[in-house]
Amino acid sequence: MRAVVTGGAGFIGSNLTAKLLKDGAEVVVIDNFMTGSRKVADLLKERGATLLEGTSSSIRELTPVDVVFHLGIPSSSPMYRENPDLLSLAVRDAIAIFEYAKESGAKVVYASTSSLYNGNDPPFTEDMPVFPTDFYTEGRYWMERLAKVYYELHGVESVGLRLFSVYGPNERPKSSFANVASQMVWAALEGRSFVIYGDGKQTRDFIYVTDVVRAFLLAWEGGEDCEVYNVGTGKETSFNELAELIRRLGLDLRLEYRENPIKNYVYRTLADTRKAERDLGFKYEVELEEGLRKVIRAYREKGLILAY
Repeated sequence: MRAVVTGGAGFIGSNLTAKLLKDGAEVVVIDNFMTGSRKVADLLKERGATLLEGTSSSIRELTPVDVVFHLGIPSSSPMYRENPDLLSLAVRDAIAIFEYAKESGAKVVYASTSSLYNGNDPPFTEDMPVFPTDFYTEGRYWMERLAKVYYELHGVESVGLRLFSVYGPNERPKSSFANVASQMVWAALEGRSFVIYGDGKQTRDFIYVTDVVRAFLLAWEGGEDCEVYNVGTGKETSFNELAELIRRLGLDLRLEYRENPIKNYVYRTLADTRKAERDLGFKYEVELEEGLRKVIRAYREKGLILAY
């Protein structure tokens, strides 16, 4: 298999690239290092990946491949609040990806988001209406709609994965944009208090990164053309419960509660995973406690740790 991974030096992309290389694929990593890591890129190059530095639109420079895993998209709502121009970048890159797929015949598997469900009551199903409430969700929804246009007009095959709360090793470069599970572990390991905005009863559907990587590979191998699928566990955990679990695993985690200033804050997330189970054969495998043990072990190490 010949694959491109945009955002391949970032959190999910690096773990996906490592798995592809381990399985013998030829991989080109495209990254502009907005949240990706040059150290990670160097490690992946040592393992056999080719690096193309630039935005995802740089894919135009490449010869045809079998599949494009498109994760090189600004991936956190606060990023877009700070810089709304990221929306135009996300759309421009998506067009470049689909144009490349149109010309090369590659399949596209891209990262969408569970944030699209804001305004609906969980559990979230893929047929729920979408009410974009910020620039981040608008960008991801625009990408899903572009996928439909390219499929209807040009027959471009694609699968969008609406990712829930992904956590795991190699999330450090995302810093304050990282998953709350990783940030809680970092705070505990560094002896800092972790700030929760609100009462801590807000919930997330936490899914470990190796399960997400497996979902990307299953989407490449199958799935209905031009469909979207939830990638979560079907379980919700409150921030307070998450903190207590981290404490039970041996870390001294202190919490500080502050008023939540975000008007469109997503209070609960919970995936309905039946469609992904039916069409992709995907079901999560890593329970939250096991995943947190892996995260704690990885972040206690001084060196660079990937899931593969």
